Amino acid sequence: MTQSTPVNIAELMSRGGRPPGSRREVKIIDTTLRDGHQSLWATRMRTAHMLEMIEEFDAAGFEHVDLVAPIQFDVSVRYLKEDPWERVRLMHKHAPNTTFRALIRSKNLATFDFLPDDVIAAWVDRLVANGFREIGAFDGLNDVDNIAASLLRAKSLGAETFGAVSFCESPVHTDELFVAKAQELIEKADVDRIMLKDAGGLLTPDRIRTLVPALKAVIGDRPLEVHTHSLTGLAPLVCLEAVELGADSLHTSIYPLATGNAQPSTQGTVRDLRALGYTVNVDDERIAGISRTLTRIAEEEGKPIGAPAEYTGMHYMHQTPGGMLSNFQSQLEAAGLADRFDELMLEVARVRAELAYPIMITPFAQHVGTQAVMNVMSGERYKVVPNEVKKYALGYYGKPLAPLDPEALEKILANGASNIAEEPAPIPPMMPSLQERYPDEDIDTWLLRAQFAGTQVDDMKRVVASGGAPSEKRMPTLDLITALYDSTSTGRQVLKSGDLRIALDKGDNEDGR
Repeated sequence: MTQSTPVNIAELMSRGGRPPGSRREVKIIDTTLRDGHQSLWATRMRTAHMLEMIEEFDAAGFEHVDLVAPIQFDVSVRYLKEDPWERVRLMHKHAPNTTFRALIRSKNLATFDFLPDDVIAAWVDRLVANGFREIGAFDGLNDVDNIAASLLRAKSLGAETFGAVSFCESPVHTDELFVAKAQELIEKADVDRIMLKDAGGLLTPDRIRTLVPALKAVIGDRPLEVHTHSLTGLAPLVCLEAVELGADSLHTSIYPLATGNAQPSTQGTVRDLRALGYTVNVDDERIAGISRTLTRIAEEEGKPIGAPAEYTGMHYMHQTPGGMLSNFQSQLEAAGLADRFDELMLEVARVRAELAYPIMITPFAQHVGTQAVMNVMSGERYKVVPNEVKKYALGYYGKPLAPLDPEALEKILANGASNIAEEPAPIPPMMPSLQERYPDEDIDTWLLRAQFAGTQVDDMKRVVASGGAPSEKRMPTLDLITALYDSTSTGRQVLKSGDLRIALDKGDNEDGR
């Protein structure tokens, strides 16, 4: 396959940046409202935050604005206590000129196990009914059979579709494999676009120089878009090299919700593309306005801002997403094993290899990580096997790309739960029973109930009906007063600062007055 020779970016910059003549247009797909805050704020941006900026987004000139994947529904219901479908409707209402994107995660949506086909089909229907006209899907095993039906259904309803070729590094994840998966997405799902999805931030300039030309050679006139994360600090250069080699669209996020665990910054990427002579038709002033609003929200609510990451070669061994690393540290600290963090990371790499190199994205990152934690904490590898790991080994989530390590597989099958059948049974429809149990609710709520167990949906509905959850805005003085009050059994506490005096009286009766 003929490989294009990339332009030397350093040489161009040394000549003043802009090559002779005008070059083609590069489109920007904004990820601020989905992956930006997912990567840096644990998906905690509220609908009210988004509404503050939505007019700026609508006029900023982005090709698309990425708005939801299943995790946005998960966090909205379980933590923010907001109706995620109402967010979708409000965004479309207040940004009529914007094409919002929705991403579907295989047949899991927001769960770890597969959902029945009638739920998946209804999910696609409701995405379109609630305004989406750009819908894509990805699968952690690149098993196209798991996502083809969703993509075809979205296309039949009038949406443009994109299929993700999910990237990672391993002996089985070759350029030839990724090219074959792109071709399969076109043949089986008739997608309109191909997204190279690098959730682990693993792409390097060297790899992009072979992969982008190979993909462009087989996808015809379909646009190729590149999605990566800045976990190793290489993402900005990867994006520029991708464009030099023919990529049509880049995924970026607006600073301060950029870099670090998130995508490269829109501001920096646009600046560099223009310096190289490319046309980028976005409104810099609108983007600057969004940036100012995001910075204010971060300051008011004590949320982090993106910072460039230092390169670490160990990341390429374990390939663990940034959000999971902090969880591992907390788990080990709670178990008194904080000094074994590096050992855990090496065990993650070993388990992943034994499980035939699943891509470290949800749900497989959690499966691999949990098994590694259990191996380290129990002191005996595969003595304890989570149900999901045994199901993965048996093909419940699709066909692994290579055989599992025989010794590990033997232990997984022997020590995993005995009630897990060797072959997955067909999943019965769920929508009729939901309709029967909740006859007064609508289909959007049924779809939430299909994914969130117990009282989670009821709790969300109750908070919404009462006027919404309180802001997460930090108020240090009030926090101090509340903590002092809670730690006092009875009696009086007094805070004094200059002319300010606050007295707390806490009686010994039942209601504390």
